[in-house]
Amino acid sequence: MKKEKTPKVKEKKRRKHVPGEFSSSRVIRWEKLDNTANLFPVIASEGTTNVYRISVTLSEEINPEILQEALDLVLPRFDGFNVRLREGFFWYYFEENGKPAPRVTKETEFPCRYIHANKNNSYLFRVTYYEKRINLEVFHVLTDGMGGINFIRELAYQYLRLVHPELRNNGDTLSEGTSLNREDSFVRNFREKKPRLFQSQKAFLIRGEELPDGELGLIHGYLPFDQLKAATKRYSVSINEYLVAVFAYSTYKEAYRGGKKAKAIRIAVPVNLRPYYDSVTTKNFFVIVSATFDPRNDKEKAIENRKKYSVSCDSEKEFGEYTFEDVLHIVADDLRSQINKEHLENLFSYGVANQENLFLRCFPLPIKRIAMKFVYNMSALAHTTTITNIGRIPVDKAYEQYITAFHAFLTMSKGQMMKGTICSYGDNLTFTFSTRIADTAIERTFFRQLVSDGIEPSVETNGEFV
Repeated sequence: MKKEKTPKVKEKKRRKHVPGEFSSSRVIRWEKLDNTANLFPVIASEGTTNVYRISVTLSEEINPEILQEALDLVLPRFDGFNVRLREGFFWYYFEENGKPAPRVTKETEFPCRYIHANKNNSYLFRVTYYEKRINLEVFHVLTDGMGGINFIRELAYQYLRLVHPELRNNGDTLSEGTSLNREDSFVRNFREKKPRLFQSQKAFLIRGEELPDGELGLIHGYLPFDQLKAATKRYSVSINEYLVAVFAYSTYKEAYRGGKKAKAIRIAVPVNLRPYYDSVTTKNFFVIVSATFDPRNDKEKAIENRKKYSVSCDSEKEFGEYTFEDVLHIVADDLRSQINKEHLENLFSYGVANQENLFLRCFPLPIKRIAMKFVYNMSALAHTTTITNIGRIPVDKAYEQYITAFHAFLTMSKGQMMKGTICSYGDNLTFTFSTRIADTAIERTFFRQLVSDGIEPSVETNGEFV
């Protein structure tokens, strides 16, 4: 296990006592937001909630009273979740939250709704349950997928220890693999200012009849790992490259329209930076790379790749529609050219340099909000969708027999009406579509391509599609 660095903790005295909170003499903890998190409070709204969900499915029905007890026990151990968001003169910041844990409730509404902190004991996450499933929904300002996995896994462990006393022989402490580190790894690994690299050129956007306001469609595809690995091995690509390319190809086949106003299909792919910088932080630590397939301008790439991989049709005159293999190699090459430490460092250095700039730091928060919204609006329409892979979720051996599945998915953002999320547990990889689009043509083509490559997915939905 990596040795964690202890982040510097800043403290201040509470000026007055609030009933139900810490006493006025209590010295409380506070901390800055990480570089990425600064944007989320600025752009969050009822329509763009910036809330994601990670859920764990158990082998037995959930007892809500025991789940509440488990949350009450686990929350004080996680400084990164035991906070409220405050607005300072120059920046937002986190302050230790002295209120009771938010109430666990049965899921009765659509997921990833806006979190009203003032109705949630000032917390920026919620826990719900449904039958055998525990849901954790997190405002992205707190943490990315790694922090969410840490929390829900420990919540599930604590719940199972309360339900099954024999599991208490394993101790009542956090798992060895659970990090509590709260350093800002963006700032620690920042070296020098780099040119602006974020995308601002508009991408092709998926349009169609939308589901009713407030509703979110979900489609989970369970892919056997051995079949998936066999398919990617035949193509000599990674699982991530393959699934991003299948989405791009499905969008091209079912939604893309050419013409003078046509734009590139561009997929935002978050990259976890921790492996590149030996970090175990539970704050946000990722950047976005862009996998681009441009049907208007990628014919030469496709022809070159067909020659390289000995595929028939080696002249532009003979070129017709793009095949799946055309799209796959274009997307894979694009991702490989960007996912290296030097390029990833360049991506986050621009933002950190602006945050650390003494001149820019002097502007009050209202002016910073205007500037951040402007930058966000410039880049928000630069991607067709986002596909994120939170990786394989490990579970301590003692709990494996009680945990059957994990799911994860994102909510919608400006211009992006459909997103994909990947997570793996046991022998399956789960690809989840979250969408506001009523038509499922893209999803159907996605799964048909998997089948044609020897992968036999099982599919389930949340009942939003007729």
